[in-house]
Amino acid sequence: MATYLSPLAPQRADPYLCKYNGKYYFTATCPLYDRIELSCADTVNGIATAPARTVWMKHDTGALASHIWAPELHYVMGKWVIYFAAGHQPDVWDIRPYALICKGDDPMTDDWGDAFPMQPADNDPYPFTDFSLDMTVFENKGRWYAIWAQKFGCSRAPTPISDLLIAELETPTKLKTVFVRITSPDYDWERDGGFWVNEGPAILHCPETKGRIYMTYSASATGACYCMGMLSADENADLLDPRSWSKERRPVLKTDAKRKVFGPGHNTFVRGDEDEVLTLLHFRDYEKIVGDPLDDHNRHAHVLKVQFEESGRPVFSLEGASLYNTPYENEKQKGINADL
Repeated sequence: MATYLSPLAPQRADPYLCKYNGKYYFTATCPLYDRIELSCADTVNGIATAPARTVWMKHDTGALASHIWAPELHYVMGKWVIYFAAGHQPDVWDIRPYALICKGDDPMTDDWGDAFPMQPADNDPYPFTDFSLDMTVFENKGRWYAIWAQKFGCSRAPTPISDLLIAELETPTKLKTVFVRITSPDYDWERDGGFWVNEGPAILHCPETKGRIYMTYSASATGACYCMGMLSADENADLLDPRSWSKERRPVLKTDAKRKVFGPGHNTFVRGDEDEVLTLLHFRDYEKIVGDPLDDHNRHAHVLKVQFEESGRPVFSLEGASLYNTPYENEKQKGINADL
């Protein structure tokens, strides 16, 4: 059985790994929040040493000038697309989702040009009008869907609520339908650390899930309380009807101090070297964070093997032997973690 490096990519939060035509493509949030990188390898472990190509840099001012976060690479409607979030300068929290579209067929060599802002459907004035990020897309029954996190009322509430919204796609950069809210942070474990958060959606739909679509997501603040929840829907249901989605009462993955796993979340799914289902996610190896968590870049990208119950429900477990099996270093910065 394949053994995967842990961590696979140090100092890379919000990791995204996809497999296309036998190649693995990796991207993630870079520590300086200033660029988007892609790397490619023939194996999952090959990503650890694969050279990274910078495909896009942030702007100097205005839109697209700060907080370049959570890129995802997808092949959508015949085109390579990178979805990511970016903030404004000087208003760094004026964050919105954007898309880069590759001008050729090879994401590692062809030009990507500049980013396009995501556009709402013609009859929907609400998407992307406030803090919005973590867009992912998926196809089901010939239709493409987008799911993203959005806060409403940022100018009125000290800690606005981050919900997950869904809509059908008309093009890779425009929605076709009015948005629908499919989950809000209802439970205590989604409201920990001073923030009410649902974000970082990831879709799992494969033969192992036996006709159901599973969506994992991340909840609460980005410290040790960060964790993963899960919803599911029948693949034949109306995915734009919030009643089609069933939400689990408890997190499916959370901090395990004995295994030095703190704040696991913002995951994605991919087929491994032996065609098994993997999830790639980030977590830290310590609990205490000094100062702003965004200045602490030690959320490393790790690989976990996904197990399945007889019903097809995925199970996420932290196996001690598969954790921290390769040398790595925590980044020391601005006096943070100086004693590590």
